[in-house]
Amino acid sequence: MSETSVSVGRVYHETHGHVLKIVIDNAVKKNSFSPEMMAELSDAMTLLDRDESLWVGVLCAVGDDFTAGLDMPKFFGPKATVKPRPEGNIDPFGLANRCRKPLVTAVQGIVYTVGIEIALAGDIVIAADSSRFCQMESKRGIAPLGGAHFRYLTRMGWGDAMYHLFLCDEFKADRALKIGLVQEVVPAGMQIERAMEVAQLIAKNAPIGIQVTKEAGLTFIAGGEKAAIGVIPEIRQRVFSTEDMKEGIQSFVERRQAVFKGR
Repeated sequence: MSETSVSVGRVYHETHGHVLKIVIDNAVKKNSFSPEMMAELSDAMTLLDRDESLWVGVLCAVGDDFTAGLDMPKFFGPKATVKPRPEGNIDPFGLANRCRKPLVTAVQGIVYTVGIEIALAGDIVIAADSSRFCQMESKRGIAPLGGAHFRYLTRMGWGDAMYHLFLCDEFKADRALKIGLVQEVVPAGMQIERAMEVAQLIAKNAPIGIQVTKEAGLTFIAGGEKAAIGVIPEIRQRVFSTEDMKEGIQSFVERRQAVFKGR
């Protein structure tokens, strides 16, 4: 671990080799996001995206809950001061600029509204068996502003997506696993450890291979099969010129573990 900055009511990060661990720390308010915390999350995800020594991210939270969503008075109250993100910064919801690197999210306890949307802006979700999910915007007369309306669809299909978006019900980790909202369920207290294990396993692979796989997948989601096929020639050219591709092939021929350097 080469860097730590801890402050309650903040989002901080730690580096573990090639993995950046991003931590939500506002447990006294069920990890609800203030505007400052949302900006700090954007900064941390931008660091992950731009620092070539970082290959994978893990997003997690302290305490009993992942996040209950936005701190509503601080975002919408009379004294709210929400500043725009710096131009080019990663959007925590991934609606505009989305992180190029893999992001594994560990969730527990309450995972409501913005909590689900931020988790699904990543790639893999590891849930504690204590997790409880709810997307309640329709009950409050607003729309899912962080992308739940389409991320639910890509994860679970129309029927299950609309079932939960319309009912605004709370459901548990076993249901989230069944419908594809999360990828693993582990005993409460083990979710961060498991997310770090998954991240370290990903980090053993070639960074360029992981990044272009995500890039191609996002291109397909945004533009369909034709768009995804269209990016293949450029991706192939980009990958074939790297030292890591040569190392991957050589290690396969020599029947040994590859040692990638991210170039």
